[in-house]
Amino acid sequence: MSGSDQTFDRPDTLRGRCLCGGVGFELLGPFRPISMCHCRQCAQWSGNQVAMTAVPLDRFVMNRGAELLRWYRSSEEAERGFCSTCGSSLFWRPTDRSRMSVAAGAIDPPTGLAIAHHIFVADKSDYYTIDDGNPCHADAGDFSPLPPAE
Repeated sequence: MSGSDQTFDRPDTLRGRCLCGGVGFELLGPFRPISMCHCRQCAQWSGNQVAMTAVPLDRFVMNRGAELLRWYRSSEEAERGFCSTCGSSLFWRPTDRSRMSVAAGAIDPPTGLAIAHHIFVADKSDYYTIDDGNPCHADAGDFSPLPPAE
């Protein structure tokens, strides 16, 4: 069964943090399924492919460590957020700040989330294969960047 076919009892709120615990956040559901990004920027930012979920900005709550969060404008379209203490790669947001994408590994399990697809696979490195059965897109694909409305 591919990740996009899996069903879970999803919590209404997901909580997460950086490695040192200095930055803490909450996401208020519903949540977008996981997008696996294989672009070069994500690989250079995290050291590998990146698994992200997303919520509209009004459903993202920073509950501690806002003063530790640093933003790097990685392109004309986006910024990437990380903890200035431990260096954890945590967030991606478009410059219009319409949503917050959150690194799935920073979210406390169980998440109830599943991989929906892979994007920018044309840019992926050569040291791994993608064989989970989920759709692959050479570029950003035509997925919705936000979860369905409640």
